[in-house]
Amino acid sequence: MWRGRCLATTLLLCVGSTPTLAAQVSGAPWLPVRARVAQPPTLQRLDPPPRWLPPVTSAALPGIGQFLHGQNRGAVYLAIEGLFLIRFFAFHAEGRRESRQYHDLAFTVARATFQPTTRDTLFEYFEQLGKFLESGPFDTDPGPALVPPLDERTYNGSIWELARRTFLPDPDSIADVDSEEYQRALEFYRQRAVGPNFQWSWRNAGLEQDLYRQSIRRSDEGFRQATQQLGLLLANHVISAIDALITGRLRSNDQTVDVQAALLSRSDGGWYALAAVLVKF
Repeated sequence: MWRGRCLATTLLLCVGSTPTLAAQVSGAPWLPVRARVAQPPTLQRLDPPPRWLPPVTSAALPGIGQFLHGQNRGAVYLAIEGLFLIRFFAFHAEGRRESRQYHDLAFTVARATFQPTTRDTLFEYFEQLGKFLESGPFDTDPGPALVPPLDERTYNGSIWELARRTFLPDPDSIADVDSEEYQRALEFYRQRAVGPNFQWSWRNAGLEQDLYRQSIRRSDEGFRQATQQLGLLLANHVISAIDALITGRLRSNDQTVDVQAALLSRSDGGWYALAAVLVKF
């Protein structure tokens, strides 16, 4: 065993020695061996993208310009984009859901006794539905003349009271119906009062009116939050595009730029972003 190991060692040493010594040990002529070593593949360096391309792609989809520059923070812009999109669709869906609910309450409860034929109208109309118990009649005179109601607790009555105080010299006295001031007040009332097709009354339906008010508030809040998410989405596009533009300009001057961003939540459930730009020379 020991002699076998010594012989193997001697053969290895002879192979790495001179040709004459190798021939004497092996008893055969020495033949040179040419070994080919595989060369690693050569990596071709990609040309940098055109200077205009990263900002344009980042403006379209945040993060793409950073990926074109070989920066991993492009994933951060994409993640923020996805977060704001999810929040936008969630808030918008909530606003639409609550909007359908208060429209249904207005049509089936508050306006049901007046047999309405038109379901939707301006948003200001639905706001007034939550503030006043009743709309009041549009005209209190069955004759051809228009006589507005005097009950200021109703919506139409409050509009007529506002018209009198705006155009009549003495709103508490009986005015001349043929005077120019009275006709101007009447025209003011006619343009703003609720007509027969949109009259309402929450009488004996106080619980439904409370639900209506809650739905309209939640709908407003949902649409407001959705609009806020659109603003944050736009800011994300702009910041990503500016980041890609600055990075391209600094790299042409052998400088680097690093952008650090943080997304923080407010106590009221909203969000705001903080960003810092670090330029390394």
